[in-house]
Amino acid sequence: MPTVIFSKLELESLIEKKLPLEELKDRISMLGTDLEHIEGDEIKVEIFPNRPDLLSQEGFARALASFINAKGKTGLKQYNVEKPKKQLILKNLPPQWPFAIAFIAKGLNLDAEKVRDLIQLQEKIGVTMLRNRKKGGIGLYPLEKIHFPITFEGKNPKDIKFQPLDHNKILTAKQILEDHKKGKEYGHLMQDWKKYTIFTDAKKEIMSMPPIINSDIVGKIDTTTKNLFIECTGNDLKTITKAINIFASSLADMGATLEAIEVIGNKTTNNKLIIPDLNPTKMPLDLPRINKLLGLELTIKDAKKWLERMGFGVEESKNKDQPATVLIPAYRNDILHSVDLAEDIAIAYGYENFTPTIPDVATISQPNKREVFVEKLRNRLIGFGLLEIKNYHLIKNEETTISMNKPNLDTVKLANSLGDHNTLRPDLISSLLKTYTINAHHEYPQKIFETGRTFNYENKSHSPKNTDTGILESEHLAVGLCSETADFTAIRQVMDMIARETDTKLEIKEPTTQSQKTLYPEFIQGRVGEIILTQTISKTKQKSVSIGKLGEIHPQVLDNWGIKMPIVALELNVELLLKAVQQNNK
Repeated sequence: MPTVIFSKLELESLIEKKLPLEELKDRISMLGTDLEHIEGDEIKVEIFPNRPDLLSQEGFARALASFINAKGKTGLKQYNVEKPKKQLILKNLPPQWPFAIAFIAKGLNLDAEKVRDLIQLQEKIGVTMLRNRKKGGIGLYPLEKIHFPITFEGKNPKDIKFQPLDHNKILTAKQILEDHKKGKEYGHLMQDWKKYTIFTDAKKEIMSMPPIINSDIVGKIDTTTKNLFIECTGNDLKTITKAINIFASSLADMGATLEAIEVIGNKTTNNKLIIPDLNPTKMPLDLPRINKLLGLELTIKDAKKWLERMGFGVEESKNKDQPATVLIPAYRNDILHSVDLAEDIAIAYGYENFTPTIPDVATISQPNKREVFVEKLRNRLIGFGLLEIKNYHLIKNEETTISMNKPNLDTVKLANSLGDHNTLRPDLISSLLKTYTINAHHEYPQKIFETGRTFNYENKSHSPKNTDTGILESEHLAVGLCSETADFTAIRQVMDMIARETDTKLEIKEPTTQSQKTLYPEFIQGRVGEIILTQTISKTKQKSVSIGKLGEIHPQVLDNWGIKMPIVALELNVELLLKAVQQNNK
């Protein structure tokens, strides 16, 4: 979660109220943020990801003032936006970065503290809402240095040259990505782009190359800046619109006059778009649901009082059969459902004011059968001389595809990963090999095992079958033996031990040549087997099902991982094995 630093004196000035230190600490903590400390004039607060509107000093003061019921500070705050006089033109943009919006803030009186706050807000929104610039980026420019209309367009990287921020000479786009600090940090976002995006003004001056860096000539603000041009670009229009709304409302609270800009060329909004739109959105107030969730008996009047404490507006209906309407500020991006309104009412009401009650439901707990079974397996494997390990569910995509001789494997990837560990692991053997790589400097033999979740699509079309998401999660067990003498017989003995200890019938089936290529490329051909579980259904009927694999790891895979020692491994589905054990015990 992002941590921000505010000035205590500035915060008290904005809320127009000075609280005793202990009360200030209590109110900040109960607002729904995590206060780290107040030392002298410094307030250090950890902001939860669902409240990016609190990342600026003005936004935080706005919420706190309303929360503590400061005079004239509760309820929905209205913002005036002047009609657009200037245009932003979009054209020839790459599909990876097709959106741009912007507005103007005039009449600012910036000092060093406010400049720092603006840069902090820009950076924190970039890291949180915009997913470390994967979904978008924000740029600030002194309005006096640029000329309208502004154009945002895609260009061949070879045609882009300008002096980037905090650099003393002109660089090409390629040089910026290779040599500039921000280019090195974020250049990977553009590695597959055929066109790079740039802002240029009416005099053809390059203003920036989103999402990497601004120009040092026209894209640098300081305490002399009075008027700002603020833009936000990205691949998700809804997200960057919310980000720009947060910025606009914070600047308005800082004393700026907001002027909208007409965006031309946006294909998803009938070509034209007026930004910012700070009009509130509306949601019906489902009071019966909220009362049930909170265990309260609030009236409309009560709900209105607490919602106004959290910065909302409430319009009561003249028709008794129609619910009241909640007006949601444009800078709030976390209100999606009546449950979210219930949470804010609970914060305003005060969690300390709820009366704890014991549920009038009698329940008897018992251990989870799968966990009991897995624990028994763990104990048997430890007794067999193996060491248990635990790895993360996330893994680098190339580690479970290319490194495992499976370049075409269809893995479950995160939509908005903040790092290169962007894939949910489809098996455990790749995790074992990663552990062996990390521990190559330790003595051998190394005998390890892991139990944990794996994640795979249910079918090739990715359409849900038995789950809501179409992703099948399974509990697996994997065992690895690494030594100079590790061979197929050794891992076969581990499988036989598991069969004996679970009282199941496990056999090995040699895969076909085609199966070897498609299903088991991480193993040596002829030294791999499919683990078959055979169950007796009745006196005359048996059922066989594949529950795993075992064999000697292919030399190419070992080389991919940088491992110099032979490895044998097995992996099986614990849930299928447990079903067989339960069936046998009936």
